Amino acid sequence: MDFIMAFIVGGFICAIGQILMDATKLTPAHVLVFFVTLGAILSGLGLYQPFVDIAKAGATIPLTGFGHNLVTGVIQDVNEYGLLGVFTGGLRAGAGGVTAAIVFGYLMAVFFNPKSK
Repeated sequence: MDFIMAFIVGGFICAIGQILMDATKLTPAHVLVFFVTLGAILSGLGLYQPFVDIAKAGATIPLTGFGHNLVTGVIQDVNEYGLLGVFTGGLRAGAGGVTAAIVFGYLMAVFFNPKSK
């Protein structure tokens, strides 16, 4: 059942992004910033975690999940380190995902030769 919920919720989030790009003049960059910001705001208000509990990866993998991850890290570090946690929490929480994206992107560039159009 977890797979089905992840598929439905993740697909719904992606469909909203596609509708925003098709029906408005928003670019993919605008939608990216909107989703990360929306995830951060909903997480800060305590509304995103119940959504994650239900949808699991369907809510954590899309861009809204990245905003949620940043805010969750900041809240944890503020509780542990005080004001310094505002600066370290988001970096600590997002470091694994950003590092994986850089490493896998580098490996793809090494193993596959991109062709110009």
